[in-house]
Amino acid sequence: MVVGRVISSVAQRQVKYVTPVSTTNATGLVSEVYDQVADEMRLVVPPALLHSPSPDLLAAYWMLMREPLLPTVTVSRAVKEAVAAVVSVANICPYCAEMHSIGLYDLSTEQEAEAVVADKLDEVADPGVRAVAEWARTAHLPGAAEQPFPAADRPELVGVVVSFHYITRMVNVFLSSFLLPPGLRPASRRRAKRGISRVLRPTLRDGREAGRSVPLLPDAPLPADAGWAAGNPHVADAVARSYAAFEAAGERSVPPAVRDVLAARLADWRGEETGLSRRWVDRLVAGLPESQRAAGRVVLLTALASYQVDEDEIAEFRRWQPADHQLVDTVAWASFAAARQVGSWQVPAVSGTAPRAN
Repeated sequence: MVVGRVISSVAQRQVKYVTPVSTTNATGLVSEVYDQVADEMRLVVPPALLHSPSPDLLAAYWMLMREPLLPTVTVSRAVKEAVAAVVSVANICPYCAEMHSIGLYDLSTEQEAEAVVADKLDEVADPGVRAVAEWARTAHLPGAAEQPFPAADRPELVGVVVSFHYITRMVNVFLSSFLLPPGLRPASRRRAKRGISRVLRPTLRDGREAGRSVPLLPDAPLPADAGWAAGNPHVADAVARSYAAFEAAGERSVPPAVRDVLAARLADWRGEETGLSRRWVDRLVAGLPESQRAAGRVVLLTALASYQVDEDEIAEFRRWQPADHQLVDTVAWASFAAARQVGSWQVPAVSGTAPRAN
């Protein structure tokens, strides 16, 4: 009990810019989600904590991530952890890349885990895992590769891609850049990963009931641009309900003009990186009222270069919108908008001829 409280306290201190609801003070929907997360992940993980100022977004995050990733209906957890890790690499999220490479230490091999996190997919020995990982690594580039798996696998695999394009952006804004101390020597880092993977083994290998999280949010129709989820009723329900919650958050906390700026930019976006300069952001927010420019900057950077959101950007945002829930709503809506765009590029894809990766 004491150890659990200490771990929860450390996890809570990892969250930046907002004050999470503590596990001891959680009520209502936050308590319901925390109970599920703790039951399945052994603790209330920092990505859940950072969402807690907006209870409906906490539920939306959990179901968008849980239903594709944790139940293994048609795809093994090892393949899905590899997908999560390569999407994290693509979005320059060292925290998530390390976390999901740790999962691969237990589910696959140490060598394959390190190859995935080092972006050396040609060193992945399993051809099925390698094919799916290579697809996921470039899934944010429309038309880059056909889906190398059967149509039955699409809801889970595209679901993991979409959820991690969302989660990595949130983590880049609200959590530390690194899960493990960056100064660790390679050998020490591997030893640490081995130890953590043994602790996490039950969360990686125990079966998970499909659809458990779905009742957390109200029913909603599945949008056409999320048609990739239609083959799995639990994933489809989770996607539909979480998408509705993210849209509602944008409507309540993001000014319409700011939402329009991001929508126009995403309409022309083809997954390309923005580079280190932020002049493109200055240009796009120039036409907004002064009171909305900070929100515009946070939205654009979160969606297209989340690793560049820093203390100065957040401080200027809080000058105009000081509430924690407003910041979580805004960053979550922008992260969702980009992830949704990536998912939309997977709707018409044709199944490849490669054998199912299980």
